[in-house]
Amino acid sequence: MDFELTAEQRMLQEQVARFVDQAVIPLAPVIDEEERFPAENFRAMADLGLFGITLPEDYGGGGSDFLSSVLVMEELMRGCVSTGNTYGAHAVLCTESIFRNGNEEQRRRFLPDLIAGKKIGALALTEPGAGSDALSLRCRAERKGDRYILNGSKTFITNGPVADVAIIYAKTDPEAGPKGISAFLVEEGFPGFTKGKPMKKMGVRGSPTGELFLENCEVPAENLLGGEHRGLGVLMSGLDRERILWSIAPIGVAQGAFDLAFRYARERIQFGQPIVQFQMIQDILAGMATDIQAGRVLSYWAAAQAGSGKNVRLEASYAKLFCAEAGVRAVGRAMQVFGGYGFMREYPIERLYRDVKGIEFGAGTNQIQKLIIMGELLKKKS
Repeated sequence: MDFELTAEQRMLQEQVARFVDQAVIPLAPVIDEEERFPAENFRAMADLGLFGITLPEDYGGGGSDFLSSVLVMEELMRGCVSTGNTYGAHAVLCTESIFRNGNEEQRRRFLPDLIAGKKIGALALTEPGAGSDALSLRCRAERKGDRYILNGSKTFITNGPVADVAIIYAKTDPEAGPKGISAFLVEEGFPGFTKGKPMKKMGVRGSPTGELFLENCEVPAENLLGGEHRGLGVLMSGLDRERILWSIAPIGVAQGAFDLAFRYARERIQFGQPIVQFQMIQDILAGMATDIQAGRVLSYWAAAQAGSGKNVRLEASYAKLFCAEAGVRAVGRAMQVFGGYGFMREYPIERLYRDVKGIEFGAGTNQIQKLIIMGELLKKKS
């Protein structure tokens, strides 16, 4: 079992780390305070080629493996959770899914602009009454001639308020249950398609989250993704990868929090010495570092398994559950190191504390991950 990154992966990691240090971190408090889409970072990520990193060069991609996108996500989350969230929704949930599930005409039509950052992508599954029970969709799609008519709404959609194209799931055969779901590429400007304003959130405030409304929305038949009634396959093809990508997210945030806490502990003087010399502070920092490293190894391992084409439903949930809990725990410990200063908005740890909590809900709550884990374990023991 090789835990070493390749030379190409290390170069990518270092390149993104420099970008985060020089551009992302300085802008992060501004994006949070103004609650605005990180447009500067979005353009820069496109220029760096990050949006198509796992896709073939024929489509303008980088031809790298899935672990490479996990490395990118980790570094982005270290600097700005809003920027990382935007990246994941655009590059993986939307762009990569179109490549995996789209036909050649759809790939040629959508991928170049998404990879180049000329258009912003999103994935829309969650509805007001279908969150963890994602398959209980109420959004409907009815075929009429050469188009489908969609009716319904989506909520909590990352990039939703700014998306130019969204993968939207709807039921084309309501009586067939999960087997009656289809996926559609819905574009800005389609009749009957409107986007709500960004929701006001506790954290991750620069990553626009909102509602999408479909009122007799006309979608050309050629925008059906993966075939009629095959939406479940489209969804499942990316769900485990989504969970793995968002497993590294809280670890990236935790690393950023650790860096801040470690530096502060070396600079903060109490009782005539830096507080890093106190055993209680050392205990906190050592626990944080251990959580971060354990989560990183688990996430990398799951990503490598996914990249090899294996079924990683169990591995993805292992990683998402552990890393979400470890990340929240580590950032909380970092705030303890800062003491009262950590509660002040002038210190970045306060923002990270708000941001990391939201990652617990994405790609399935901790409780959903536990249900999946037990379901898979019971299958193995039966």
